[in-house]
Amino acid sequence: MSVQPFEVTQGIALPPLVDLQTEREVTQLLHIEAELLDQTRYVDWFNTCIAEDLEYLVPIRTTRERKPGASEFATDSYHMRDTYNTMKSRVLRLLTEHAWAEDPASRTRRVVSNIRVEQLGVDEVLAKSYLTLYRSQWDTVDYDLILAERVDNLRKTDGRWRLTRREVFFSHTVLGTANLGVFL
Repeated sequence: MSVQPFEVTQGIALPPLVDLQTEREVTQLLHIEAELLDQTRYVDWFNTCIAEDLEYLVPIRTTRERKPGASEFATDSYHMRDTYNTMKSRVLRLLTEHAWAEDPASRTRRVVSNIRVEQLGVDEVLAKSYLTLYRSQWDTVDYDLILAERVDNLRKTDGRWRLTRREVFFSHTVLGTANLGVFL
C-alpha cells in the first residue's frame, strides 16, 4: 500500500464566531432539551423547543467504499423523517396506553457535547453537537448506548430559540436498540 503525498496548506476556514450571548442561549436550549426529554416531559419539550416548520431527519448510515464525495448516509431512507405534525402525533401517542415500545418508559440520560454554533442570519443559527444517549428499560442490566452527531437549524422567534430542522447522523451502521421510541 502506498501513501499518497498531500499538500500542506493553511487549513480550512473556520466559521466566524457568534456572539457569546447567542452561543450561551443555544447551548442552554440544547441542555434544557436533553433534561426535558430525560424527564419524559415530552409536551414541555415540544412546546419549548419545536418550531411549526420543523423537519426532523435521521438518515440511515450505510457502509460504502471510500470514494471522493461519497456520503455514508442515505438520501432516500430514514430511521425517522418527521414534521411538526408527525412529531406532535408521536408526542401525543406517548401520552396514551398505546405507546407499547415505551411502556414502561425508557430511562435515559443524554449528554450533549462539542456544541458549535454558526450564525446563518440575524435570528438563525446552525448548531452542531454530539449526542451520547444512554437508554435502559425494565429491570435489567442491559442498556443501549447510542452515539450521534446532530446538525440543528434554530430560529429565534418571540425571544426564544426553536428547532426548525434537525439531522441526526448515527455513528453506528447497525443500531443495537430494539426500537427507536425515543427522541434524539
